Amino acid sequence: MSISSEALKQDLDQLTEEQLQQVADFIAFLKFRDKRRHVVLDPAQLVTLATEFAEEDRALAEVGISDYTAMLDREDRQ
Repeated sequence: MSISSEALKQDLDQLTEEQLQQVADFIAFLKFRDKRRHVVLDPAQLVTLATEFAEEDRALAEVGISDYTAMLDREDRQ
């Protein structure tokens, strides 16, 4: 089913403000959906991010382990 932009414009001219808002919302949804389809994940970038996150997690774990052992020592003394 083919429809011309001119026919759509004529239909739009006859809509209420509320209906126009619904059309605007639907157009925004279509644009959003279209953007999501064009997102391409670069595997090399994902590897880099995963490596960075792993290093950060490791560093945080090493910092936190001394606190953890200190808490265990305090707990044992109680």
